[in-house]
Amino acid sequence: MAEANIAVLGVAKPGSLGEQYERDTWPELKRLASHLPEAGVHFQDSTVYNRTKDAGSATQVWFSELLKPNAWFKEVLPNFRVLTQNELPEGIDSATGFTSVCINVSIYLPWLASQCLKNGVVLKRGIVNHVADAAGHHHTGKRADVVVNCTGLNSRFLNGVNDGKVFPARGQIVVVRNEPGIMTSISGTDDGSEEATYIMQRAAGGGTVLGGCYQVGNWDSQPDPNLATRIMKRCVELAPTLTNGKGIEALSIIRHGVGLRPVREGGQRIEKERLGDVTIVHNYGHGGYGYQTSYGTAEKAVRLVESALRPNARL
Repeated sequence: MAEANIAVLGVAKPGSLGEQYERDTWPELKRLASHLPEAGVHFQDSTVYNRTKDAGSATQVWFSELLKPNAWFKEVLPNFRVLTQNELPEGIDSATGFTSVCINVSIYLPWLASQCLKNGVVLKRGIVNHVADAAGHHHTGKRADVVVNCTGLNSRFLNGVNDGKVFPARGQIVVVRNEPGIMTSISGTDDGSEEATYIMQRAAGGGTVLGGCYQVGNWDSQPDPNLATRIMKRCVELAPTLTNGKGIEALSIIRHGVGLRPVREGGQRIEKERLGDVTIVHNYGHGGYGYQTSYGTAEKAVRLVESALRPNARL
């Protein structure tokens, strides 16, 4: 995984299911950032810069809702505002600011697992060739009645699902020790339509994430050193506080990372179907918006599970 760990809400199109999922997720992320530091979620003020010349680029399309002065989330996220012309750096045509959250997944994911264990969930590893085979892995030794499919990109290959609408959008990042004190991004780059620039500082000493790219259909899991150099140069240019005005040689690199976003044509698939004696509840296709839609999509999946369960059924 690329470990970008960003949860900037507002990427979904207005009026879409994605918007509702983001709206339903924000209260929980806000609660975690406000009251549970052990979850690895913290608030960050964010600025998203827009250059008119980036119109139509992959990044501009990705960030399009974040750039709108009348964005649908302006009444959801705290401190939303449109920056004045006097606040804009050279070469920037407009910008929005708001408070969002950044997630340190090195802490957050183990915390989520601990919450499952605390509530009686049994965690197991297994191998299945067909999605319905998972029903045979219930910890009681009996066959489960419901299987929840959260296999991400593997939903393209898993028998019984084989969803050809699922594809990767490759991302690459550099994690550094430098602390810029801001979370920021921009609508595009001069290095190509599929390259992006974003900076976020993770909670609890998790370092600062520098990104990135959005390479549709690219399955390469290894970091590209040339791309890494371009990422670092763009981030230092966007936020000189990263290196106190020095170049990329002043960056203290922790690691490089690559992640394949599990995008799905048509958006997330949150629905149920019957395969033989098992009900499958699908919850996949979140693309680069998994964290910021997670609680919303999970709530819908829970409702589907509840509608499928018979008395004394096993999940």
